[in-house]
Amino acid sequence: MPDSDQQRTSAPGAGSPGPRIVASVLPADLSRLGEEVAALEAAGVDWIQWDVMDACFVPNLTFGPDVIAAARRHTSLPFEAQLMVANPDLLIGPCVEAGCERVIVHAESTHNLHRSLMRVAESGARAGVAVNPATPFEAVVNVLDLVDLVLVMTVNPGFGGQAYLASMEPKLRVARSAIEATGRPTWLEVDGGIAPDTISTCAAAGADVFVTGSTLFHDPQGPDHAVRELRRLAAGGPPGGSAGIR
Repeated sequence: MPDSDQQRTSAPGAGSPGPRIVASVLPADLSRLGEEVAALEAAGVDWIQWDVMDACFVPNLTFGPDVIAAARRHTSLPFEAQLMVANPDLLIGPCVEAGCERVIVHAESTHNLHRSLMRVAESGARAGVAVNPATPFEAVVNVLDLVDLVLVMTVNPGFGGQAYLASMEPKLRVARSAIEATGRPTWLEVDGGIAPDTISTCAAAGADVFVTGSTLFHDPQGPDHAVRELRRLAAGGPPGGSAGIR
């Protein structure tokens, strides 16, 4: 079970206000994963997302709870698991036990989304719900009371380094309106192609949490520079000369 230390909370409203930058570890060097997550913490990311893929729901195979647990002792950052798997219920408990404070379930991956999200809460973690590009936001309106984060995918899940789908911005606006209508504190997260040239329009459409991988790991000036630039742009700063790569 994740601990309740204030240092490791990613709940809405926790910590300072403003956009949150979340690191995907897909591009990390897995042979030195502990060092990589420690470096991301030093760079100033707000939390870390683990893209758990099963080569079934998506065409890629990544890491599972054992890898997440091995990295847990190397950072105090919050962890969230995005379950890109065909049977998320099997991995909810193990991911929480591995140290994830939040577990995100894809709407398309389960026959009973409501029950799966309730299972996350019963496991002691916060629940998030994700929608793929082809899925209308209306598919998750009836579970907004069970989550503290909604993830709108801005690429088709399965691989890092894909091009951002600007066509998802209207969905972000719909999501922001629906979230505000609930009156509940809920993050609106985007994942896919987030870089200096895309983050501003995401933020303008209503997102306040931005998942990025390649931009952090491949910025020639280092991940700390990438985090500062992304945060500045998401907060409405003018375009700059960042050399970050999607």
